[in-house]
Amino acid sequence: MKKAVFPGSFDPITLGHEDVISRAIPLFDEIYIAIGINSNKKYMFSLDQRKKFIEECFQEYKNVKVVTYEGLTVDLCKKHGIDYIIRGLRNPADFEFEKAIAHTNRDLAPIETVFLLTAAKTSYISSSIVREVLINGGDVSSLVPNCISSKIVS
Repeated sequence: MKKAVFPGSFDPITLGHEDVISRAIPLFDEIYIAIGINSNKKYMFSLDQRKKFIEECFQEYKNVKVVTYEGLTVDLCKKHGIDYIIRGLRNPADFEFEKAIAHTNRDLAPIETVFLLTAAKTSYISSSIVREVLINGGDVSSLVPNCISSKIVS
């Protein structure tokens, strides 16, 4: 069974995340969307809210699980028998950053990183942009999945 994890903070999940996950679903038998907990980070949405948003967006997929974790992604992979980490790439800067993490992860455990390019129409979207738009009272409906756009008003 091919299992993969798509880790992130998902604060909140964006159309870019949704695009990458949707395209990864047919590639793997199981996908864990893993919400990392970083005590040094201040989040706009609670862990429970972020988890519910993602569960709602992917509720029709029985092979998608949403989990939370602290610590290293490779430790989560070991715990669940996951051999692949999925990462979305929006631009060359993402690639350089993600490449360093992928090499480190491979040094720590026998885990491969699979890079998926975001769709051109979502390549500019990031959670930080969504948060900035929300903080300033803007409309984020074109940046986040339909299933949650009405639920994340500031």
